Amino acid sequence: MTSDPYDPNRRLGGEPLPDEVPLGTPPGANAPRAASTHVGGAHEARTTDEVEADASYDRYRSEDRSLGEIASDVLDNASTLIRQEVELAKAEVSQSASRAGKGVGMLVGAGVFGLLALIALTLCLWWAIAVGIGSAADPALGWSGLIVTVLWLVVAGVLAALGRSELNKIKGLPKTTETLQKIPNAAAGNEEKNR
Repeated sequence: MTSDPYDPNRRLGGEPLPDEVPLGTPPGANAPRAASTHVGGAHEARTTDEVEADASYDRYRSEDRSLGEIASDVLDNASTLIRQEVELAKAEVSQSASRAGKGVGMLVGAGVFGLLALIALTLCLWWAIAVGIGSAADPALGWSGLIVTVLWLVVAGVLAALGRSELNKIKGLPKTTETLQKIPNAAAGNEEKNR
């Protein structure tokens, strides 16, 4: 029995682990259940996962690196991962912005053509009211123009009142404001004052 508590060949209580594949076998070199072997005179079986875990442990034991070197590697890997994530985010934002630009352009175009349609509708309504008030030979263009203008002013007034009432319902960023006010107490270690 070895005295190493991290010995991959022993369980926590000190009894040997079932061992079907010799240590050092490359991961994935065997089928999901590796062939059986005799270790220490006993017939034992190990899964491929156990073999891979042991191989990882063997790599760890064979490397003669300091904690600082390992920490440096971890930080380098984290730095690389963050850089790659930022690059991915930039690419996604660029693609999304391009699509958004096309969409906004099409909506602006639709707005322009909607405005042209409203102008055409206004002219039709103006002419119809002029002929209705007057006659086809002598339409009352002045009065019909005034009626159409008043009609559109009423529609604009109703929309403005509805928009103003919706804007009055906005309370800004209440949750953000609340949490920002709690930061000074939390930074000073007085979090109980935030309750």
